Amino acid sequence: MNFLLPNLVPAYPEIFLLIMVCVALLAELLVGDKLPYISYLLSQIALFGCAFITFFTFSPEVVYTFSGMFVDDTLADILKMIVYITVSIFLVYSHKYVAMRDMFSGEFFSLVLFATLGMMVMISANHFLTLYLGLELLSLSLYAMVALRRDSVVATEAAMKFFILGALASGFLLYGMSLVYGATGGALDITRVAEVIQGGVDNPKVLVVGLVFIIAGISFKLSVAPFHMWVPDVYHGAPTAVVLFIGSAPKIAAFGFIMRLLVEGMGGMAADWQEMLIIIAVLSMLVGNFAAIAQTNIKRMLAYSTISHMGFMLLGIISADSNGYSSAMFYMIVYVVITLGTFGMIMLLSRKEYEVEKIDDFRGLNKRSPWYAFITLLFMLSLAGIPPTVGFYAKLSVLQAVMGVGYIWLAIIAVLFSLVGAFYYLRIVKLMYFDEPESDAAIAPAGDVGLLISTNGMAVLILGIFPQTLMTLCFYALH
Repeated sequence: MNFLLPNLVPAYPEIFLLIMVCVALLAELLVGDKLPYISYLLSQIALFGCAFITFFTFSPEVVYTFSGMFVDDTLADILKMIVYITVSIFLVYSHKYVAMRDMFSGEFFSLVLFATLGMMVMISANHFLTLYLGLELLSLSLYAMVALRRDSVVATEAAMKFFILGALASGFLLYGMSLVYGATGGALDITRVAEVIQGGVDNPKVLVVGLVFIIAGISFKLSVAPFHMWVPDVYHGAPTAVVLFIGSAPKIAAFGFIMRLLVEGMGGMAADWQEMLIIIAVLSMLVGNFAAIAQTNIKRMLAYSTISHMGFMLLGIISADSNGYSSAMFYMIVYVVITLGTFGMIMLLSRKEYEVEKIDDFRGLNKRSPWYAFITLLFMLSLAGIPPTVGFYAKLSVLQAVMGVGYIWLAIIAVLFSLVGAFYYLRIVKLMYFDEPESDAAIAPAGDVGLLISTNGMAVLILGIFPQTLMTLCFYALH
């Protein structure tokens, strides 16, 4: 019996990253005491190498490998490049923070790289099993990262909640996939599932029930209502660096997951999942915005903010057309850029014995550092969707997409909730510029962190003035 070696070229970035994880673990074991930053440097090299391989193996052609279970196309390449950049920025922002809290270890960076590998597999999955394996690799890494500070009771509690609810959501997803498998006559390949659904199935009710369970599982991973219970507790209890990671790169992978499973695999059932997503989007904007107003903890406020923003992003998916999908992708990328900067600023203001957790910690920031107050102002304005920041165009694009398919009432509801959301973002601006500081401690970030967070803030402004390049990239990725 002859075994045909599959085409490994589409999976070169994943293979390289897995090798680098092993190298980083061995290097930490052998020379970690002499070179404490070895894991950090190797992680950055791994991400740069993956980006290099992805760029030089880029092709507009769609390539399938591993018996059709893995796909390499334009969408996969662009989403992976965004993931590499996001994780690399996260490492720069967080390395000082984790070092001050005794988390700077090979385990931390290995978990980050394993989670990145899971995201890459999710983005390129063309089979139910590949999707599930990528999702579980990401999820298990995140559970361990939240619990990495064993001496913190709050972090341990957050990890337990995250793990239990995550396992429940994975069960929903797996059960939904099994129902779809049965209803489509044993199809697991996403391309084959799409063909069967388009041709009609014998048990459409079973298929719809399977879709309900799948959307429940996706909703948990996307952190939207009513499957949002874990988000505030995890954001509150986990170290800020881990919260930054959970709130950034995995959102890009979740978008890829939605595109592969709902759009490519179950696009023939768009009428069914549109109705479900409308309910989820409205609930997310309602719960997220109104719950955020009552928060005094900055991380809990941003957790509820995340729920509302994911509801907003779903408006693009609800439109179920190419314009809507590219708008949703644009929104997700913009949200990740803003999240990186916002949590990066929280870590910048934190010190070894001092954790920025309350909204009041931003009081008088303008008197302590006018520049970093201005950068934070840009992030808050962008989260609120106020021009000339890029957050305005992100919201405008998804609103145009949903109005283009006739959901005028849904766009009006979204605008009203967005006005509610502006309140708690502008409250931080008021504290920074009109209140007296509670501390006069100097803000002196490391050179790379200061430069990067300034660049991050200016990117929010520049992309708001010139959004066409990023919009064109999103449109190209999906066409």
